[in-house]
Amino acid sequence: MKKVLFVCLGNICRSPLAEGIFKKLIEEAGLQNQISVDSAGTSSYHIGELPDYRTCQVAEKNGIILTHRARQVRKEDFLEFDYILAADKSNLQHLQNLQKQVLNGKAKVCLIRDWEGKNLEVPDPYYGTMRDFEDGYALLEKSLKSFLDHLLKTIHQEQESLRA
Repeated sequence: MKKVLFVCLGNICRSPLAEGIFKKLIEEAGLQNQISVDSAGTSSYHIGELPDYRTCQVAEKNGIILTHRARQVRKEDFLEFDYILAADKSNLQHLQNLQKQVLNGKAKVCLIRDWEGKNLEVPDPYYGTMRDFEDGYALLEKSLKSFLDHLLKTIHQEQESLRA
């Protein structure tokens, strides 16, 4: 089972939306038994809270119900997850610094949009308009489809090497 963690600052906008979108993509592909997903924040601002109401509205408009409660990234995540994907460079730097404190951490830490090109970020919509949340959804959906393609190739290659 591949495990993926999406990370933003507070875990109430971008990362829970990425989690919801990716779960939907996984279910549509029938891969629930091969990939698991979670989300977290680098800060402790919103621990225990539901996602921002605007995030929930955009998700619901696209057939996704978000029930995730915000949590903060912990060192154990680098041992448990195969991929930890950050929404932006600031959170990526925070994750990379935290990862240095974890011996034998297996997680590949990178940006959510790395499968579209290097250094592309998902802008934080928190202080923006509803349009910013909708644009974020579109960016995430496109990026996560590319990431799922990458993940499927990785799973297939691992299965092939086990057969060899």
